[in-house]
Amino acid sequence: MIRWVFKKFIELSPEELYAILQLRNEVFVVEQNCVFQDADDKDQSSVHLMGWREKKLVAYTRIVPPGQSYKEPSIGRVVTAQQERGKGTGHELMKFSISKIHELYSQADIKIGAQLYLKKFYESLGFLQSSEVYPEDGIDHIEMTRITHKDA
Repeated sequence: MIRWVFKKFIELSPEELYAILQLRNEVFVVEQNCVFQDADDKDQSSVHLMGWREKKLVAYTRIVPPGQSYKEPSIGRVVTAQQERGKGTGHELMKFSISKIHELYSQADIKIGAQLYLKKFYESLGFLQSSEVYPEDGIDHIEMTRITHKDA
């Protein structure tokens, strides 16, 4: 069972921050063979969602406030440990992230920058492609938006 924890940057313990950076580097840098500047000054203003299985961080996102990456709030650095893939952990992670955005920012629309190969995954969560394909750090990406329909 995964234990989900939300924290502001200032509330993260050194051990939690290390685990976050370790997982992000493990997947984004080593597994995807992508050299990029992970420390982008957005972590400090973001809320961090961590999924722990026992004492191991296995899933993570950061909720980026409006005006940082896009005018809408955003979900970034979406990552699941290799051993968690195919178990539904990524869907659960995104559902919690979407829920957290709605808790923090009412029923705001959500915009993400997604790796192109994950388009169908994000579409299954209600996101629609909202840009042309663009390269980022050597990987094809697209912007995707999840429109929150408000009752009139």
